[in-house]
Amino acid sequence: MINGTIMEYFEWYLLPKCKLWNEIAKDATNLHQLGITAVWMPPAYKGISGIYDVGYGAYDLYDLGEFNQKGTIETKYGSKDEYLSAIKILKENSIQAYGDIVLNHKMGADEAEEVMASEEEFFNRNIPINGNRMIRAWTKFTFPGRNNKYSSFKWNWNDFDGIDYDDKTKRSSIYKFLTKEWNSGVDSENGNYDYLMGADLDFSNREVIEELKKWGKWYVDFTKIDGFRLDAVKHISYGFFVEWLKFLREETGEELFTVGEYWHSNVDVLLNYLKNTKYVMSLFDVPLHFNLYEASRSNGDFDMRNIFKGTLVDRYSTKAVTFVDNHDTQLGSSLQSWVEPWFKVIAYSLILLRIGGYPCVFYGDYYGIPSHGYYGIGGYLDLLLKARKNFSYGEQHDYFDDRNIIGWTREGISEYKNSGLAVLLTNKLGGEKKMYVGKHFSGNKFKDLLLNFNERVIIDKEGMGNFKVKNGSVSVWVLDK
Repeated sequence: MINGTIMEYFEWYLLPKCKLWNEIAKDATNLHQLGITAVWMPPAYKGISGIYDVGYGAYDLYDLGEFNQKGTIETKYGSKDEYLSAIKILKENSIQAYGDIVLNHKMGADEAEEVMASEEEFFNRNIPINGNRMIRAWTKFTFPGRNNKYSSFKWNWNDFDGIDYDDKTKRSSIYKFLTKEWNSGVDSENGNYDYLMGADLDFSNREVIEELKKWGKWYVDFTKIDGFRLDAVKHISYGFFVEWLKFLREETGEELFTVGEYWHSNVDVLLNYLKNTKYVMSLFDVPLHFNLYEASRSNGDFDMRNIFKGTLVDRYSTKAVTFVDNHDTQLGSSLQSWVEPWFKVIAYSLILLRIGGYPCVFYGDYYGIPSHGYYGIGGYLDLLLKARKNFSYGEQHDYFDDRNIIGWTREGISEYKNSGLAVLLTNKLGGEKKMYVGKHFSGNKFKDLLLNFNERVIIDKEGMGNFKVKNGSVSVWVLDK
């Protein structure tokens, strides 16, 4: 089977009414030819900011661009019908569609209501300050524009455990509703990191859980989505997702591949979360992202032998979704930690051409981010994706024996004719390394797919070749046929 590859098909600064769903549909054939096997689509439902909402200010999960709410019928990305059509066309091109799911909070309530609350210390949510008082909270979600279609559930303050704004005093802070406690089973940062933003869902409320299960089944049945990217899982009780995913998989009979965003650089925290959630999902390899980020900014001082040290792909590869950058790490975004452009091709070779992990290619790296003067590395990604699709198979041999120049080879498999490759990269000065690709290549020539070298490497009778790399770059050597 072809190596699986995800594309995150959006970036934060796409223009309003970018018609992304139509673009995905038009691009589906090209994506298939590149070897993309799944597309992570941005949140499809109506957000607080209407056509200006990237999708994370979730308002109405049932409004996929169908109802006149928040000043618009369409979302930033298009209409409900365009969304459903894009998913259908992806499937026709043998590409799965993953929906981005934001369940942690709701924003843009239709009405406010008075509720007793205590203000909480920002950096320790277990310490109340300023005593208890009545606040005016925007917590009533009645969705008048939808008029009960698909669901008649109405949200009020009892479905949440806190909010960040008191409309009575016009003051922003963290307010916990008096009869509530922050949910357990969340990240321990800030004492308890249940609260992130907006009206924070109470995952100890059974009615909330049942409504989200009902919505999840409706969403899968209605859209035919193949899986999920779960937003902000560190802020949601881990027990919820165990129940939610079990329910959906049983009800739909689908595998529903799921990857969670747990933003933490410590791999042990991620491993603990996987254990607590009974391995029902994969996680993004945030520690690897930070290693790539640091390596790109170290002026060649990063020890490349340690590039996978402390990463999820190293410790639990089958649950690791690897990535270089995403919509949160890109320039100008909330978690900006942008891998420097000179290092991008090196970084993508590390996630695309090795055994282990489920790599995710970022839209901004492929198509560019014009708002920030970055035009991507699409041409190089075409070549690396081609190498992953056609050549990156078979037993792997690592040559992580130098601070700066590291490499590996793949022997190839019979199912993919002419498969097998050798990768050599450096974050400093160029050089060469003798590496084993397999005796079955003896007498054959290998060429640099990235065209840094014109000369060929001849494989000797022992299956070894003397492969080269130029300063601060990567070369991918494949059979010259």
